Amino acid sequence: MSSPSSYEDDAIDDQIDNTFEDMFDQQFDQMYDAIVHGAANKQKKRAYIEREREQGHNQLWNDYFSEHPTYPPEIFRRRFRMTKPLFLSIVDRLSNEVPYFQQRRNAHGRYGLSALQKCTAAIRMLAYGQAADTYDEYLRLGESTALLCLEKFNEGIIQLFGDEYLRKPTANDLQ
Repeated sequence: MSSPSSYEDDAIDDQIDNTFEDMFDQQFDQMYDAIVHGAANKQKKRAYIEREREQGHNQLWNDYFSEHPTYPPEIFRRRFRMTKPLFLSIVDRLSNEVPYFQQRRNAHGRYGLSALQKCTAAIRMLAYGQAADTYDEYLRLGESTALLCLEKFNEGIIQLFGDEYLRKPTANDLQ
Protein backbone atom coordinates (compact mmCIF):
# COMPACT_ATOMS: atom_id res chain seq x y z
CA MET A 1 0.00 0.00 0.00
CA SER A 2 1.10 3.54 -0.69
CA SER A 3 1.98 5.81 2.12
CA PRO A 4 -0.14 8.88 2.86
CA SER A 5 2.74 11.13 1.84
CA SER A 6 2.63 9.57 -1.62
CA TYR A 7 -1.01 10.63 -2.00
CA GLU A 8 -0.12 14.11 -0.82
CA ASP A 9 2.75 14.25 -3.33
CA ASP A 10 0.40 13.19 -6.14
CA ALA A 11 -2.14 15.82 -5.10
CA ILE A 12 0.57 18.51 -5.04
CA ASP A 13 1.85 17.37 -8.46
CA ASP A 14 -1.69 17.54 -9.86
CA GLN A 15 -2.18 20.99 -8.40
CA ILE A 16 1.12 22.20 -9.89
CA ASP A 17 0.22 20.67 -13.26
CA ASN A 18 -3.19 22.34 -13.23
CA THR A 19 -1.71 25.69 -12.22
CA PHE A 20 0.94 25.41 -14.94
CA GLU A 21 -1.67 24.50 -17.58
CA ASP A 22 -3.84 27.44 -16.53
CA MET A 23 -0.88 29.81 -16.73
CA PHE A 24 0.18 28.38 -20.09
CA ASP A 25 -3.35 28.69 -21.50
CA GLN A 26 -3.59 32.26 -20.24
CA GLN A 27 -0.21 33.21 -21.76
CA PHE A 28 -1.08 31.46 -25.01
CA ASP A 29 -4.41 33.31 -25.24
CA GLN A 30 -2.71 36.65 -24.57
CA MET A 31 -0.04 36.02 -27.21
CA TYR A 32 -2.62 34.84 -29.73
CA ASP A 33 -4.76 37.93 -29.14
CA ALA A 34 -1.72 40.19 -29.42
CA ILE A 35 -0.70 38.62 -32.72
CA VAL A 36 -4.16 38.55 -34.27
CA HIS A 37 -5.29 41.95 -33.05
CA GLY A 38 -1.85 43.49 -33.32
CA ALA A 39 -1.56 42.52 -36.98
CA ALA A 40 -4.95 44.01 -37.67
CA ASN A 41 -3.97 47.23 -35.91
CA LYS A 42 -0.66 47.50 -37.80
CA GLN A 43 -2.41 47.71 -41.17
CA LYS A 44 -2.68 51.47 -40.99
CA LYS A 45 -3.73 53.44 -43.99
CA ARG A 46 -1.17 55.86 -45.38
CA ALA A 47 -2.05 59.49 -45.16
CA TYR A 48 -2.96 60.77 -48.61
CA ILE A 49 -1.30 64.01 -49.65
CA GLU A 50 -2.77 65.78 -52.65
CA ARG A 51 0.36 66.70 -54.57
CA GLU A 52 -1.31 68.06 -57.71
CA ARG A 53 0.83 65.84 -59.92
CA GLU A 54 -0.62 67.44 -63.05
CA GLN A 55 0.98 70.70 -61.95
CA GLY A 56 4.30 68.87 -61.55
CA HIS A 57 4.06 67.49 -65.09
CA ASN A 58 3.14 70.90 -66.52
CA GLN A 59 6.03 72.59 -64.71
CA LEU A 60 8.50 69.95 -65.94
CA TRP A 61 7.13 70.22 -69.49
CA ASN A 62 7.36 74.01 -69.52
CA ASP A 63 10.85 74.01 -68.03
CA TYR A 64 12.45 71.54 -70.45
CA PHE A 65 10.19 70.07 -73.16
CA SER A 66 7.86 72.78 -74.51
CA GLU A 67 8.40 74.55 -77.81
CA HIS A 68 10.03 77.42 -75.91
CA PRO A 69 11.43 75.84 -72.73
CA THR A 70 12.50 77.91 -69.75
CA TYR A 71 15.93 76.24 -69.70
CA PRO A 72 18.20 75.88 -72.76
CA PRO A 73 19.70 72.55 -73.94
CA GLU A 74 22.99 73.20 -72.10
CA ILE A 75 21.23 73.31 -68.75
CA PHE A 76 19.17 70.23 -69.65
CA ARG A 77 22.41 68.40 -70.47
CA ARG A 78 23.99 69.44 -67.19
CA ARG A 79 20.97 68.59 -65.04
CA PHE A 80 20.00 65.30 -66.70
CA ARG A 81 23.56 64.21 -67.53
CA MET A 82 22.46 63.45 -71.11
CA THR A 83 21.05 65.20 -74.15
CA LYS A 84 17.34 65.85 -74.45
CA PRO A 85 16.94 63.56 -77.53
CA LEU A 86 18.60 60.67 -75.66
CA PHE A 87 16.42 61.24 -72.60
CA LEU A 88 13.27 61.40 -74.73
CA SER A 89 14.20 58.18 -76.55
CA ILE A 90 14.63 56.42 -73.19
CA VAL A 91 11.29 57.77 -71.95
CA ASP A 92 9.63 56.70 -75.20
CA ARG A 93 10.96 53.13 -75.01
CA LEU A 94 10.10 52.78 -71.34
CA SER A 95 6.58 54.18 -71.76
CA ASN A 96 5.90 51.91 -74.74
CA GLU A 97 7.39 48.70 -73.38
CA VAL A 98 7.30 48.83 -69.57
CA PRO A 99 3.77 48.98 -68.10
CA TYR A 100 4.86 50.94 -65.02
CA PHE A 101 5.79 53.92 -67.20
CA GLN A 102 2.48 54.00 -69.06
CA GLN A 103 0.28 56.76 -67.73
CA ARG A 104 -3.06 55.43 -66.57
CA ARG A 105 -6.17 56.74 -64.90
CA ASN A 106 -6.77 55.88 -61.26
CA ALA A 107 -10.07 54.84 -59.67
CA HIS A 108 -11.13 58.49 -59.50
CA GLY A 109 -10.50 58.98 -63.22
CA ARG A 110 -7.41 61.14 -62.70
CA TYR A 111 -4.21 60.48 -64.56
CA GLY A 112 -1.26 59.19 -62.57
CA LEU A 113 2.29 60.45 -62.86
CA SER A 114 3.60 60.93 -66.38
CA ALA A 115 6.52 58.94 -67.76
CA LEU A 116 8.47 62.21 -67.84
CA GLN A 117 7.97 62.71 -64.10
CA LYS A 118 8.90 59.11 -63.26
CA CYS A 119 11.99 59.04 -65.48
CA THR A 120 13.11 62.49 -64.33
CA ALA A 121 12.91 61.42 -60.70
CA ALA A 122 14.96 58.28 -61.41
CA ILE A 123 17.56 60.04 -63.56
CA ARG A 124 18.05 62.83 -61.05
CA MET A 125 18.45 60.41 -58.16
CA LEU A 126 21.07 58.54 -60.19
CA ALA A 127 22.77 61.71 -61.43
CA TYR A 128 22.95 63.55 -58.13
CA GLY A 129 22.68 60.78 -55.55
CA GLN A 130 20.06 62.73 -53.65
CA ALA A 131 17.38 61.40 -51.34
CA ALA A 132 14.10 60.19 -52.80
CA ASP A 133 12.03 62.91 -51.16
CA THR A 134 14.12 65.71 -52.70
CA TYR A 135 11.90 65.94 -55.77
CA ASP A 136 8.53 65.96 -54.02
CA GLU A 137 7.95 69.69 -54.30
CA TYR A 138 9.04 70.01 -57.96
CA LEU A 139 7.95 66.74 -59.57
CA ARG A 140 5.05 66.18 -57.16
CA LEU A 141 5.73 62.60 -56.12
CA GLY A 142 6.33 61.11 -52.70
CA GLU A 143 9.40 59.36 -51.38
CA SER A 144 8.10 55.80 -51.76
CA THR A 145 6.93 56.56 -55.31
CA ALA A 146 10.31 58.07 -56.19
CA LEU A 147 12.07 54.93 -54.93
CA LEU A 148 9.69 52.76 -56.94
CA CYS A 149 10.40 54.91 -60.02
CA LEU A 150 14.11 54.34 -59.53
CA GLU A 151 13.66 50.59 -59.11
CA LYS A 152 11.39 50.25 -62.18
CA PHE A 153 13.65 52.55 -64.21
CA ASN A 154 16.70 50.40 -63.48
CA GLU A 155 14.80 47.20 -64.28
CA GLY A 156 13.50 48.73 -67.52
CA ILE A 157 16.92 49.95 -68.63
CA ILE A 158 18.44 46.54 -68.00
CA GLN A 159 15.57 44.82 -69.83
CA LEU A 160 15.54 47.16 -72.84
CA PHE A 161 19.15 48.23 -73.20
CA GLY A 162 21.14 45.65 -71.26
CA ASP A 163 22.28 43.54 -74.19
CA GLU A 164 23.54 46.58 -76.06
CA TYR A 165 25.00 48.79 -73.34
CA LEU A 166 25.57 46.62 -70.28
CA ARG A 167 28.11 44.26 -71.80
CA LYS A 168 31.87 44.00 -71.73
CA PRO A 169 33.47 46.33 -74.26
CA THR A 170 34.86 44.81 -77.44
CA ALA A 171 38.23 45.71 -78.93
CA ASN A 172 36.43 48.06 -81.36
CA ASP A 173 34.65 49.78 -78.46
CA LEU A 174 37.99 50.51 -76.83
CA GLN A 175 39.50 52.12 -79.96
